[in-house]
Amino acid sequence: MKSLSAPARRTTPLLRSDIPAAGPARRVPGTGSVLSAILDHGPVARSTVARLTGLSPASVTGHVGQLLARGLVRESAETAGPRGLGRPHIPVEIDTGRYLVAGAHIAVAHSTVSLMDLRGRIVAEDRQPHRTTDPHRLLAGLAERIPRLVSARAAGRTVLALGVATGHRVDPVAGMIVEHPLLGWRDVPVRDILSAATGLPVHVDSHSRALARAEQMFGEASTRASMVLLFIGAVVDAAFATEGAMHRGPRSGAGSIAHLPLGAGGSGGAEPCACGRSGCLQSEVSERAMVRRAAEQGLLVASFRELLDQALAGEARAVALFRRRAGLVGRAAALLLDMFDPAVLVVVEPGAGRIPECLADLREQVAERSWVCDDPERAVVPSSFTGSVLATAGGAVALGALYLDPLGPWFALPAVS
Repeated sequence: MKSLSAPARRTTPLLRSDIPAAGPARRVPGTGSVLSAILDHGPVARSTVARLTGLSPASVTGHVGQLLARGLVRESAETAGPRGLGRPHIPVEIDTGRYLVAGAHIAVAHSTVSLMDLRGRIVAEDRQPHRTTDPHRLLAGLAERIPRLVSARAAGRTVLALGVATGHRVDPVAGMIVEHPLLGWRDVPVRDILSAATGLPVHVDSHSRALARAEQMFGEASTRASMVLLFIGAVVDAAFATEGAMHRGPRSGAGSIAHLPLGAGGSGGAEPCACGRSGCLQSEVSERAMVRRAAEQGLLVASFRELLDQALAGEARAVALFRRRAGLVGRAAALLLDMFDPAVLVVVEPGAGRIPECLADLREQVAERSWVCDDPERAVVPSSFTGSVLATAGGAVALGALYLDPLGPWFALPAVS
């Protein structure tokens, strides 16, 4: 497959679409800042974009012209400002009718392929269990699923790029999964393999950094200043960003908190960890640990998803397990808040996003243990993408690259001078 043209929430305190004109500006140069301002406020007049970005009106007009030529934005049908007073102001907005990005999230037991429009909305997704964990065979199977999804759901739109996200250590510059112990992967050149298989530009990053970027672009407004994102799933890791910039570390290891020593604190004994110690964060709160604890309590479930479904249905033992998990996650959150003092900490964990008692328990632990967080209800929030986290992660990698450099070498877009 060398061409992928189609044939031919939770409630948050303030979402991206609600940011007022005086909100914090994105630290993206030139055309990227113009595109981001249109994402935030569109339909929006060029003169307003100039005020938002600090660029001159002439410069904004030039940037908008290039974005129009590439088909990334369009002029709105309605004019802005009073009628009959001079030349009408024609607003511009993100064009979601021409292009999509593809996303892939590689979890421990399954992978999710998705399509996302240029406003970050999921158009389609397909989740399949792994039939193998051999990296070359798994990635080949993933590549084969993308054109089928495009054919069925793209509705004539062209795919610009593929974003790939997963847990543990990922080097986005090299396009490589450096280490994923639960899959047994090390130094897997994901970008090279998938670009050869799909013919698409491929961008690779950790799912925590991808979801942090998605929050900055489409979700929780306060994440733009500074944030920590805490991901709790089969893998447990984190991401940290300040002034819009994501910190990776020189070895792409930033956010490796799986072995944060937490202990069980009188809750029935600490879980043994693969590292040889006990009480590590991942061994206490991962999906595998949750299913194991459910079995110990006589609650036989075949998967974490089944356990979550039972908790959402009100099964008392399942709810208790999620509340225990929330308390332990709250301890980790308190430590991260004290270490980084971010404007907001986003928790990507289904209990916190869907079971009110869990979010309350988590915030209670933060209030009790953090030395710097004096308002957990404001500072600790669930993911804006609860229910579509994995489908969002891969697409957000590709969209993050597009919004950073919309005039870059996007092969499916028209060239601009």
